[in-house]
Amino acid sequence: MSGDKNSSFPPQGSATCGPLEDGGMDAAQMQISRQLQGLYQSVQDEGIPDRFLDLLQKLDEAEKAQTGKR
Repeated sequence: MSGDKNSSFPPQGSATCGPLEDGGMDAAQMQISRQLQGLYQSVQDEGIPDRFLDLLQKLDEAEKAQTGKR
């Protein structure tokens, strides 16, 4: 590094991981964002497995039986 007090850090043209000065995102961040949104959407679109729904129903029934005993 030089002793130049007017130099900026990080140097202009270097890769950064934050938002750009204009408030936008760089191309890599935009691509990652789109891929994550697609992944989250596919998970959200998946149905709840029948085994899990059966388990939830059994838990509800057990909870109702416990409250009836009090």
